[in-house]
Amino acid sequence: MTDTELMSRLLGLLKPFAPEVDFDDIDTSANLQEEVEIDSFDFLNFLIAIDEDMGVMVPESDYGQVMSLDDLMDYITARVV
Repeated sequence: MTDTELMSRLLGLLKPFAPEVDFDDIDTSANLQEEVEIDSFDFLNFLIAIDEDMGVMVPESDYGQVMSLDDLMDYITARVV
């Protein structure tokens, strides 16, 4: 999967939690919760959606490693063969 495909997939999974966000203008290096104005419950549900869709579980101990979309891309890429 290319970076573009992965980002598209992540944005597709994020959209239900932040339907009002214009994803064309999103800063992928910014803190995701602040950038798209979602609370910790929606962030957790987004991570669960990633696990269900891609099979990549992010344990609570790793939440600090996935604060932005760029972080998530690196995290997922490192775990998907």
